[in-house]
Amino acid sequence: MSIMNKNRQQILTEAAIAHRETLRKNLQHRLEVARAQGNEKLIRQLEAEAAYLHLK
Repeated sequence: MSIMNKNRQQILTEAAIAHRETLRKNLQHRLEVARAQGNEKLIRQLEAEAAYLHLK
């Protein structure tokens, strides 16, 4: 594999990691708000989303 391909792959890997972390933080915030509001239905939906995305 050439150096450019390795660099490109590393950039893509880092972008995927950053994207996943952003998803996790966003979902965590949404869960905190739903819990603060006592919205049980939304909490269950967000927990299902987290499980589906393997974020929990």
